[in-house]
Amino acid sequence: MTESTYRIQGATGDWEVVIGLEVHAQITSSAKLFSGASTEFGAEPNTQVSLVDAAMPGMLPVPNQECVRQAVRTGLALNAEIHKYSRFDRKNYFYADLPQGYQISQLYHPIVGEGVIEVALDEKDPDSEVRQIGVERIHIEQDAGKLMHDQHPTMSYVDLNRSGVALMEIVSRPDMRSPVEAGAYVKKLRSILRYVGSCDGNMEQGSMRADVNVSVRKPGDELGIRTETKNVNSVRFVQQVIEIEANRQVDVLEAGGEIVQETRLYDPDRNETRSMRSKEDAHDYRYFPDPDLLPLELTDDFIADCKSSLPELPDAKRKRYETELGLTTYNAAVLTAEAETARAFEVLLKETAGKQGKAETDVATQVANWSLSIAPGVQKALEVTADHEHNTPAANAAILAMVAGGSVSGGQAKEIYEIALKTGRDPEEIADTDGLKQTSDTGAIEEEIEKILEANADKVEEYRGGKDKLFGFFVGQTMKAMKGKANPQVVNELLKKKLG
Repeated sequence: MTESTYRIQGATGDWEVVIGLEVHAQITSSAKLFSGASTEFGAEPNTQVSLVDAAMPGMLPVPNQECVRQAVRTGLALNAEIHKYSRFDRKNYFYADLPQGYQISQLYHPIVGEGVIEVALDEKDPDSEVRQIGVERIHIEQDAGKLMHDQHPTMSYVDLNRSGVALMEIVSRPDMRSPVEAGAYVKKLRSILRYVGSCDGNMEQGSMRADVNVSVRKPGDELGIRTETKNVNSVRFVQQVIEIEANRQVDVLEAGGEIVQETRLYDPDRNETRSMRSKEDAHDYRYFPDPDLLPLELTDDFIADCKSSLPELPDAKRKRYETELGLTTYNAAVLTAEAETARAFEVLLKETAGKQGKAETDVATQVANWSLSIAPGVQKALEVTADHEHNTPAANAAILAMVAGGSVSGGQAKEIYEIALKTGRDPEEIADTDGLKQTSDTGAIEEEIEKILEANADKVEEYRGGKDKLFGFFVGQTMKAMKGKANPQVVNELLKKKLG
């Protein structure tokens, strides 16, 4: 059983870690939050910048309704309170990649209030501890641009392509107590966002990143002073930052020092955090309502439409896979962890059930085992991905139908699949023309069994005398004689009859 308990042993005893995360998730939208400029990733620098994004005089922001809709859908997926009234504020600070000299955000009246995310510390373990992590708020804000320091030895460049891109800032409660728990939270949040379609969750491209707030205290004491490590872009790095920063704070406190509230950066090459600037409080940003933007006022119909558009979410899907399809806890958890995996499984499940003329519940375990074990193994050996052009649901279903019908063995199915991936040939044609079908011809199998029993009369007597383990020997000899093409079930039945 996985536990969330995490203590740092110091010279003065145990220390407890307290963790809160502020996750910035780029909202899925073809246009920016307040302009029509494109949000496509990978464009040449400064080619996706409108006059609004560049803060040209007289340019006024206009809210993108799709961004509002996606934020509401996300809040509903987290069982959070949706605020019918919300408002944009100006967060004032000066930085080279912020053309306006302020960021449009939501401090006083966010669009989404309190919610909760349920995380299992190990989704694959049915006995894993489950925790409720509180979500304090979700607000919408615009992203800043990007400074590039490695293009010239004496100067930095500014790319404003990201300037004005819509973000959801999802702020957790300080409810997490271990790196493992924080990692599970980020993975679960990422999974929900991808199911909903409100963010692609691509941390490597920066469309989802976390600010990691860490403090330490003696168990039972008041909360300690926290630090914030900015823009951490992988689950593994989030966990490393927590461990590094917590241990650093314990060392400082036990040496008689004090923790300074500050913003820090993580250096993955050196695996360390370092100070960036002192941490500002809200009043330092001189927040005030943005005079160019009216408040957002949501109708009941708008919220209801957002709710009706939500898909089946991962927790509900996992429970359905277990209760209705009869899958194991492990298989259900792995299949539902990512929206793409679940979609591929359900397409193949439907195709396989239709091919075999059975109910989906009757073939679910076969499809799950194929999807999670056999198919990925062959793909890895061939160095191809699941989206390979020849890896179609129809081809996979055809192979599974032949296995279920007893015309091919498990080993032959893997061979057929490998050939199909390489060539795109029809699996049934491969089985017929490449000699990859097993025989259920009882006459041919009986003939070989007779020869084997006659040649091993001494072992037959030993078996009949109670040495049951020899049955496997006779099965192996029969399969060898049939060159692996005999139906194992038929072989077992005939041998039991002959030896009985």
